[in-house]
Amino acid sequence: MTKGLNVPQILVRHDTIEFPVHHMRGGTSTGLVLWEDHLPPENELREELLRHLMGVPTAGELRGNRQITGLGRGPATSNKVFLVDVIDPDRAEIRCTLAQLASDHGNIDWSVNCGNMSAAIPLWAYDVGLWTTRSDQQYECDIFNTNTNVHSTARLSADDRGLSLATIPGVDGAFPAVDLFILDPVGAKTGQLLPTGQVVEQIHGYTISCVDVAVPMVIADATQFGKTAHEPIAELQADADFMAKFHEIWVAAGLRMGLRKRDGNLMTESEIRGSETIPKACIVGRPQKGGNISVRYFTPQQPHSSMAVSGACCLSAAALIPGSVAHNVAEGLPKLSQTPGEIVVGVENPAGILEATIDARSTDGHLQISKAAYRRNAQIIARGHVPLYRASSALREALLARLGA
Repeated sequence: MTKGLNVPQILVRHDTIEFPVHHMRGGTSTGLVLWEDHLPPENELREELLRHLMGVPTAGELRGNRQITGLGRGPATSNKVFLVDVIDPDRAEIRCTLAQLASDHGNIDWSVNCGNMSAAIPLWAYDVGLWTTRSDQQYECDIFNTNTNVHSTARLSADDRGLSLATIPGVDGAFPAVDLFILDPVGAKTGQLLPTGQVVEQIHGYTISCVDVAVPMVIADATQFGKTAHEPIAELQADADFMAKFHEIWVAAGLRMGLRKRDGNLMTESEIRGSETIPKACIVGRPQKGGNISVRYFTPQQPHSSMAVSGACCLSAAALIPGSVAHNVAEGLPKLSQTPGEIVVGVENPAGILEATIDARSTDGHLQISKAAYRRNAQIIARGHVPLYRASSALREALLARLGA
């Protein structure tokens, strides 16, 4: 027991330290949820631990690494680790920090949150016994993300048979439903709705919009590249000329956005070019399947098989900004009024239609956003212990100290 919660403890078996993990899925992302108290305080030892758990190189690069020694699965969407701590059990307040890993190198990005994987956190809290009672058949917790300093509220619903289930695009079958509400999502990384100060920018002869709601994102009209935003992901990825050209645009846009690292220093061009997390980027087009806008979405290094929920929130907000690239191709959206109201935006993506709800109003011609909401589902893939056969002596000593604390 840890702080009244049923959190598994660090073990030593056959002289090998075994580290407790929840292997989980949140939305269309997978990774680990770890209890903060189990980790050593030194960041270098934390990063060593995460590399062991996920099966990524302990140093340098290993091209083609299949992560067969750990729990990671290759793409960035399956290489996420949340470190969580319950800061007030009575009020169900949770603090979390996301570590984003990559399959083929040991660098870890601590700069951004993940809306999909965030859905795993309330299910983890439920599993370890954070809630002993529920109100109106609902469990709610407040989540503070240290990567972006953003507060959100998560909700699980239940009935007499257990947790309520839901289906979402990109996931086969029904799993515990999680409603996530991002509070004050504007300027998550840059402090501004429009990080460059302009609704549109001209970069390398292309018109793009840079918007920061939940996550900073570069948005381009697909037709500028001879695309429609309805292409299969594999087709886009196979178009080397398009991929190279688009990547140069979003690297340049990232520099104009003034993106910063966790230490507050501006990201350099090389750091943006090698980032696994920011900025996100997408090409957009007119809808064809009942949504309001179509998108093909990219993490910094590769196309996304569906659509990240944080990206959906950002794109949905962008579609409400008059004159933006997203606004110019979106269809069927109401005009904003001076009275706050919820607008549901259907984002067509390769996995289906992802709906994001933006609570917004127009004040003196400017978009004001108070919150963004979306529904995901989550599951516990496995819970247990991972033996750390390759732990350094320093990591071993630090974890033994945690065991005895």
